[in-house]
Amino acid sequence: MSDLDLSRLQRCETQLRDFLDEALAGIPVEKILERVIPGKWSAHENLAHLGRYHEIFQERIERILTEPNPAFTRYRAEDDPRWEAWRTLAHKEVAEKLASLREQLVTKLKSLTAEDYARTGIHSKFGKMTLALWLEFFLVHEAHHLYAVLQQVRRDHP
Repeated sequence: MSDLDLSRLQRCETQLRDFLDEALAGIPVEKILERVIPGKWSAHENLAHLGRYHEIFQERIERILTEPNPAFTRYRAEDDPRWEAWRTLAHKEVAEKLASLREQLVTKLKSLTAEDYARTGIHSKFGKMTLALWLEFFLVHEAHHLYAVLQQVRRDHP
């Protein structure tokens, strides 16, 4: 495994956990559930989305590893019949499921070879991408939602 692959894996292992430990420390659950910014998801909904997206991403990894150049449409929570079940979970359940899914994802990623990371899948907007780039995309997408969580829970915070 290359240094770059190790770096990606380390970010995947730490990004979510470290952010949540720091950003949500001392934040009451009510604040996490509240829609503070009109028209935007609450922090809870952003985290639920990340949980559901972990499931989607793991399905995509399996297809990339088993099919030649599988094609994927853009994921939209609003079009996903399983999104509502995630959105309506209690905050504690979302946190527990998200942590478990992350552990499963990291375990899977650690088992992959350089050849696996070089396999490709086709994104409807970004075209052909290696699994390594899919992981980068996943981490950037996650970071976007973590930023939204920060905006929700720290808005007007003393």
